[in-house]
Amino acid sequence: MKQKIRQPVYMSATPLQNKSNQLMTVKNLTDKSADLYIYGEIVDNTDFKWDEADVMPDDVLNALNQVDGLDELNIYINSPGGSVFAGQAIYNMLSRNKAKKAVYVDGVAASMASIIAMVGDTIHIPSNAFLMIHKPLTIAIGNASDFRKLADDLDSIESGLVNVYKDNLKDGVELGTIQQMMEDETWLNGEEAAKYFNVEVIESKNIAACASELLNKYEKTPQKLVAQVDAKKGGTEPPEEQTNEVDEFEKMKMQNELDLLAL
Repeated sequence: MKQKIRQPVYMSATPLQNKSNQLMTVKNLTDKSADLYIYGEIVDNTDFKWDEADVMPDDVLNALNQVDGLDELNIYINSPGGSVFAGQAIYNMLSRNKAKKAVYVDGVAASMASIIAMVGDTIHIPSNAFLMIHKPLTIAIGNASDFRKLADDLDSIESGLVNVYKDNLKDGVELGTIQQMMEDETWLNGEEAAKYFNVEVIESKNIAACASELLNKYEKTPQKLVAQVDAKKGGTEPPEEQTNEVDEFEKMKMQNELDLLAL
């Protein structure tokens, strides 16, 4: 029997939880502004979440309905990326919102999270945070015809991603440069990202990158981030110089969970 190719979705396999229990974090809601936190993997809409921190398009839609009509949105990102289609939906929903959007990359904005980061009217990246861009990936099963079509589909998806980066390039940066960086899977700290994209480098912050196993699946993840994931997974202590960052992340994660709103 012919087996169809699976859709391009890239995520970690962790225990399922009902999605109604946890939603995207909304904080500091006033009559003019709100803070939105995307602090997990980007996953497709389903009845369940792979992890309580995961973010679905429905989560973002519900959050935006709550903050509709505000003048300003501060969007804080600490995500390893995930589903291409979910990420595109989230980017488009945020883009349609009329509020002035300021994006802050707290720890890492990798893969589709880097696309979401580009929605900001202003984009702020600490010098010790990371932006990662690469070509879309998938895991597939099928025959030769399926794979040829899949390659064409991935090229079309990549073209859409490239257009998002194109709209945020610094003057003088060639689009071919970005395409090659995607080919190579390129990790950029704040200062490096500012050489290619219209981002503002801000003071470094002691916030560890999201401790997601997805970071381990990329080919060139900085060792600092890998150590954070391994420490989280194995229950071991990270290198001494990272301890403060991990502690700060755990405090923020706990506070975010306490502040989750029942939308």
